[in-house]
Amino acid sequence: MNAPAQAMALVVAIDDGYPSYDQEERLLGAAGAAFAVRPVRGRADAVAAAAADADIVFVRESPLPRDALERLTRCRAVIRYGIGVDNIDQQAARERRIYVANVPDYGIDEVSSQAVALALACSRRLLMHDAEVRAGRWSTGVLAPMVRWRGRTLGLVGFGRIARMTHEKLVGFGFGRVLAHDPHVELPPGVLPAGIDEICREADLISLHAPLVADTRHLIDERRIGLMRPTAILVNTARGGLVDLDALADALRQGRLMGAGLDVFETEPPDPRHPLFALPNVVVTNHIGWYSEEAMRDVQRKAAEEAVRVLQGQPPRHWLNPW
Repeated sequence: MNAPAQAMALVVAIDDGYPSYDQEERLLGAAGAAFAVRPVRGRADAVAAAAADADIVFVRESPLPRDALERLTRCRAVIRYGIGVDNIDQQAARERRIYVANVPDYGIDEVSSQAVALALACSRRLLMHDAEVRAGRWSTGVLAPMVRWRGRTLGLVGFGRIARMTHEKLVGFGFGRVLAHDPHVELPPGVLPAGIDEICREADLISLHAPLVADTRHLIDERRIGLMRPTAILVNTARGGLVDLDALADALRQGRLMGAGLDVFETEPPDPRHPLFALPNVVVTNHIGWYSEEAMRDVQRKAAEEAVRVLQGQPPRHWLNPW
């Protein structure tokens, strides 16, 4: 008698949104696996139904808490299409020997450019002047103060891949000092180590590049916002939960900060009725800093390559919850 055929492995994406999945289908098919897109639309209670038969799960924004992971009885790996993994319970995955992996080496150019663009839009009051011209008001007078960056202080909270490229792109503006807080990396010459409080007190441009974990939630809170200079601009392209949005809105409304540029929010999509969105000194985008056509192809390919490694009996290259 012939031995029964081994069931084909299955990889399921529980979030959709990409225009094509040809790379996943090609790479996983070559590894003997099927691929399916079964979006749960952010519902943790729908994960089990969508991925109960999955050997590997791809995820973007939908939550994967403990109770969802415990119902994925076949799952060998959860792979995040992206960098941040705060939507995945890594401890619960570790207990079940489920690999958690991400794609940390994509979109670096794009997110760093987004940080610079948001900073410039705030510094040069672009939205304010754009609105004036569109309304038919033409004046070369001062609508709101602007200051030059040359000779001032840049502060970077976190100094990983994206922060380093953000620093490279901002060097040409002539900042007199660059302060960075990241106890896990060696800083390059010309970048001075500093505590977060010191950065908040002394930097005129503060760019956030830290991960969101329990210890960094509301890292920039009312107290630290209170330390900032009235010329300060805060930029966040990392994770929305790093910033207390209510405290930030109060400071901006009272003129205690010059501006803020935000690509990420603690709740996405954010409530458009939040007072922050009525302020003229805020520039916001819709968590799009990661995007370019090239970056989108990169993240899909690299996620699929990680899945192939797991299917071949190897740990993922970017394994985050080792046991």
